[in-house]
Amino acid sequence: MEQTEGKAVFRVGYVAILGRPNVGKSTLMNALLGQKLSIVSPKPQTTRHRILGILSGETFQIVFFDTPGLLDPRYKLQEVMLKSAERAAQDADEVLFMIEALPESHELDFQWLERLKILDKPSILAINKIDLVPKDQLLPLIDECHRRYQFREIVPISALKQDGIDILRDVLVRYLPEGSPLYPEDMLTDQPERFFVAEIIREKIFQRYGEEIPYSATVVIDEFKERPGAKDYIRASIYVEKPGQRKILIGKGGEALKRIGREAREEIEAFLGRPVFLELWIGVKEKWRQKESLLRQFGYQP
Repeated sequence: MEQTEGKAVFRVGYVAILGRPNVGKSTLMNALLGQKLSIVSPKPQTTRHRILGILSGETFQIVFFDTPGLLDPRYKLQEVMLKSAERAAQDADEVLFMIEALPESHELDFQWLERLKILDKPSILAINKIDLVPKDQLLPLIDECHRRYQFREIVPISALKQDGIDILRDVLVRYLPEGSPLYPEDMLTDQPERFFVAEIIREKIFQRYGEEIPYSATVVIDEFKERPGAKDYIRASIYVEKPGQRKILIGKGGEALKRIGREAREEIEAFLGRPVFLELWIGVKEKWRQKESLLRQFGYQP
């Protein structure tokens, strides 16, 4: 245990997790926290908001920012997502940049890493998905990253297999400033329950559908009532951009929407620790991803 003049040093600060879409940022934060907080799916760009997760230990508190993936925006929503990630990097005490061990992605990673050079703060590199490549392929990548960028440390991990997670946590703590806890030790996030309920519903859409439907869908919680002695009542609206997308989500006889509702309700109940009655409705807002007024209405802010 690190000590100063007989007293244990307490380290605390914000760590922004950055990287291109689908490198495993949300999976990593969930693994570090020991609890699912950010939704995950095999599809890129699942995360749309900056999500705060708090990891507290005896001598440290790390406040993580899980961020949207770094990409060149094609529409207004992606512009907001990129600004959210950039703001997280600016607000953080430390940057954790993630890349995959898989070889085909690195040139794009290196292009984004060039932007990190302007950040005057400690930067750690996590090389994820090491379970998918032979170990002898990692050394050349580590050497190249050391040569091209001034990372304090480089840590190979598998977020999915939870390999190297404890080592990475200790490395992150090492470069945080000294201070006092920013949040109560039993606090996991600053987001309200209704935010995560909406995220769980959106996750089920990402998991169930391909093509444009998951990216064209957003979820708004219209009503959230806690009812002592009875099930909580939650009414949520799913908005898509086209009538055809609405038809697909409803399905024949409403079966597709019922399936989404059933899967979402089960996970919501597990997350909240209490039974809920979930009611879903689907509406159409044409080109909402391109309209600033609708983006604000739906809670997307950089």
